[in-house]
Amino acid sequence: MSYQSGWKAINLKFSERVPRTEYSAESYHWPLIQTVTGIDTSIEGNRKKATKEFVKKWDYAFMWMTLVGRGDMEESGGRTTKMGHAEYATGGTDFDTKMECPFKTLEEVYNFDACKEYGERDQEELVEELNKRYHEQKDYWAGITLTMGGVYTTFFSGLIEIFGWEMLLLAMGTDSKRFDKVIESYYRWIKQYFDAWARTDCKVFMSHDDICWTSGPVAHPEWYRKSIFPYYKKLWEPILSSEKKLIFTSDGKYDMFFDDIVEAGANMLVMEPGNDMRGFADKYGKTHGFVGNADTRILLLGTKEDIYKEVKRCMDIGKRYPGFIMAVGNHIPPNTPVDNALYYNEAYMKLSER
Repeated sequence: MSYQSGWKAINLKFSERVPRTEYSAESYHWPLIQTVTGIDTSIEGNRKKATKEFVKKWDYAFMWMTLVGRGDMEESGGRTTKMGHAEYATGGTDFDTKMECPFKTLEEVYNFDACKEYGERDQEELVEELNKRYHEQKDYWAGITLTMGGVYTTFFSGLIEIFGWEMLLLAMGTDSKRFDKVIESYYRWIKQYFDAWARTDCKVFMSHDDICWTSGPVAHPEWYRKSIFPYYKKLWEPILSSEKKLIFTSDGKYDMFFDDIVEAGANMLVMEPGNDMRGFADKYGKTHGFVGNADTRILLLGTKEDIYKEVKRCMDIGKRYPGFIMAVGNHIPPNTPVDNALYYNEAYMKLSER
């Protein structure tokens, strides 16, 4: 299925089996990858081949990817905040306790201008660069899975990367009018990437923005509707006008914003556990795609019966809609028992037939 099933789902056409995708299991869970592929992943040189084979065997409908993010800010020499990193990778190689915010006062935040800080790229060069990066991914995964272009730091995620949580929330709450000017500057800077992506050959575009925590919004919903979502419309307009399909992803519980995201133009929404996927399906399942939202904690700690019930829950919601793609919400981390991950795949294979 792979490429074909992903393309069908994004275009709201049924395939014989509910398509699926996963996030980062193919890059981090080496014991699982080795078990599925039979390739020895303890040998560093084997891992690239093993990853490719794993994606093929688990039949990813699309490969979630964004090719613009924090690195584009750092390459300019502009300021960003270091927030550390929790342990995720095997052996905790990604664990980082370093936290440092370059903004010491609110006045520094309110005087920030993203365009001046990070600079503006030559549009023709940027289009050529992004198109090249897209085709490298497309060629690498050809015949295996659907690839895409995308931006990780769409808007709110960009502000987090720049200021860090503490200074960001303080600036938002202290003087929202002055901070609106900062937000406007970020829009003017990030827009160049959306404009450039619109001119590339990619057919599917991922717009990622972590707008919520697990418990919900970090600010009053009306703040998002005033200060964030109007910019989504402006950023996404060239992407949609170029006849690309736009997928939106956010961590956390953002279901109170489903209407806003759809109204802004997204064709498909990726959602973690905790979001009301049934509510989305009932309202938008015939017109929009959706991805998710099996609970990774059940794979981590649950019994086989628990895992089966969780897969069935998702299938009972999504199976009757052509735009549904099955996935474990927020990754299958390396500490997930291999047997549980294998049983999850077994349950998916059994329940995904239409």
